[in-house]
Amino acid sequence: QVQLVESGGGLVQAGGSLRLSCVASGRTFTTNIMGWFRQTPGKEREFVAAVTPSGLSTFYADSVKGRFTISRDNAKNTVYLQMNLLKPEDTAVYYCAAVGRNGDRWIRTSNTWGQGTQVTVSS
Repeated sequence: QVQLVESGGGLVQAGGSLRLSCVASGRTFTTNIMGWFRQTPGKEREFVAAVTPSGLSTFYADSVKGRFTISRDNAKNTVYLQMNLLKPEDTAVYYCAAVGRNGDRWIRTSNTWGQGTQVTVSS
């Protein structure tokens, strides 16, 4: 089983930046596409970004393109999400997971979510 621990969330003003980290346990990290999702109360968890095992290919939701950057360090079993030009609508709990495509949707393929990290952007 893979365990995921997210960190780096916090309170920031609009226009500011945060860097989220997710440390994964397990020997399969380096072969997994890793991604970030986010969720606000009353809404479904939504895809934010994904990165291939090599780190060479990345994918983003339209709402974060040009502002967020996903990356990974396979030596540290860690995936990052650099968030710049934050907006109040980015406020959510952010989760990482191993991910894959199901048709045109990104879905979680790891057996569980981490505990998430809260990001709050004030206007």
